Amino acid sequence: MITDSHAHVFWNAFDEDRNEVLRRARVAGVERMVLVGTNLETSRQAVALAEGEPGVYPTAGIHPHDTAEAGPEDLAAVEELCRRADVVGVGETGLDFFKEFSPRDRQEELFAWHLRLARTLDKPVVVHCRDAHERTSALLAEHRGVRGVMHCYTMGPDELPAYLDLGLFISFSGVVTYPRNDENREAARQVPRDQLLVETDCPFLAPQGKRGRRNEPAYVRLVLERLAELRGEDVDDLARATSANAAALFGLPPLP
Repeated sequence: MITDSHAHVFWNAFDEDRNEVLRRARVAGVERMVLVGTNLETSRQAVALAEGEPGVYPTAGIHPHDTAEAGPEDLAAVEELCRRADVVGVGETGLDFFKEFSPRDRQEELFAWHLRLARTLDKPVVVHCRDAHERTSALLAEHRGVRGVMHCYTMGPDELPAYLDLGLFISFSGVVTYPRNDENREAARQVPRDQLLVETDCPFLAPQGKRGRRNEPAYVRLVLERLAELRGEDVDDLARATSANAAALFGLPPLP
């Protein structure tokens, strides 16, 4: 069993062949997927898609790119979604100081809002961090005790302790397969097995060998294989371990 812990299969990039994409994932051994909402509309789409698909679980949240446009009604609606029993996480939230599509202060305000909501609901938070390590780690430390995952971890080993010490899971994507990302690969070697997850972040960040194409959940197997090679572990054992970690974090049914 493989679990893609972060996917956006509701994206319009999949409109023409979504059912076939899901079929290919299952053929590749990807039996569970977490569909991550990025604003009110996509959070609703994630919930709707998961309702009809076994092994597919939604989250709801507002990505840092979308925080400038999110008003009180959006926040209330996202909170309502997060309170649903079938919604397994809060987010995607966090900070993005690279593209900075929304002002930094608004990003930080809504990141803290998501963290408080995650604590209230006792659900994990899905954290996006790009060029914002210091503020991301500081805000997480201010909300110590909130469970969650650093999704699509792209940093190196030096930044890891700030997140591992808070008990957060670390999720690796196709980025770990790219030739010039030695620091990211070293981080992947150092993450404790019981805090490790894998993801695609599809339709983005297709792994090496698929770059230039639309990413899809079936390709998470390539990430898993690279991680197993880096860590000197058996692929099947690591697949089961990361799936067990995803089940523990998101409150999914126990593995068969």
